[in-house]
Amino acid sequence: MQLDADCCVYMPRATGRGQTRAGLTEDELVADVSALLERGTNVVTTVSDLFGRGVRMSDENRARVLAACENGTSSVWASGSDPGFITETLPMALLSVQRNVDLIEIEEFGDLSHRPSAHMVMEQMRFGKPLSEFDPDRRKNHLFGEYQPPLGVLADLAGFDIDEWTAEGGVAAAREDLTIVAGEIKKGTAAAQRIVIHGRSGGVDRLRFTQYGFVAMDVEPDWGLQPTGWRIRIRGDAPFDVSMPFPVPLDDLASYVPAFNANGPVNAIPYVCAAPSGLLTTEDLPHILPRGPRR
Repeated sequence: MQLDADCCVYMPRATGRGQTRAGLTEDELVADVSALLERGTNVVTTVSDLFGRGVRMSDENRARVLAACENGTSSVWASGSDPGFITETLPMALLSVQRNVDLIEIEEFGDLSHRPSAHMVMEQMRFGKPLSEFDPDRRKNHLFGEYQPPLGVLADLAGFDIDEWTAEGGVAAAREDLTIVAGEIKKGTAAAQRIVIHGRSGGVDRLRFTQYGFVAMDVEPDWGLQPTGWRIRIRGDAPFDVSMPFPVPLDDLASYVPAFNANGPVNAIPYVCAAPSGLLTTEDLPHILPRGPRR
């Protein structure tokens, strides 16, 4: 706090939202960030409370951050890989050639079959449990809170007037017995789960985000699961269907995932320092490049 740095890469382990998270409360987070901003230190972060210009925060805390930005002539920008790159940066590129957009669909695929943590895979994620013991909606409120603000930004970029946001969960069963790194998955038990977030206008889906986690791709019902990575489809007058599997073995993925999350915020530092004061989104910045801005 005493360094008077131009920018702080602010990445606390977790904030206090969600059933499975522990860490800073929103008030503690805002106290930290506001102290930095008041001193004129810009902030880049992956903290989800600050996505979408901080719409998740209480009115009081959001006003406090904005006042700190004004007093310190500083700015704060939040992003990551997902939300972030896949909900803003890449869609913005695809939207740049559209005149009319009907629907944006984003899917995230996560194959957890090589994860070694039995506690996470079998207990927290509840893979291998009988379907009667699996609550498909147990994570939907948490995920909705994390993703709806950045999806709201994307809806605005596309020109959608969303009047309804909903979320729903689902579970699919293994079609056969299998062994994964974390344990045994019996036929008919939970082998895949998903959360779907819908943004609708007049009862019609305009934006749909689906997160899949799975330990088997051969499941009932058939969800058309793909290897770990992303897929984004835009239905408009210049349609796209882009699949982006991660081109590394699952056993090596842990060595690459930090780059997907951290490199964007680090690359953004000079752009955020040069930006007007306030709570920023990717729309407010130029193209973020590893070279940095041209001087």
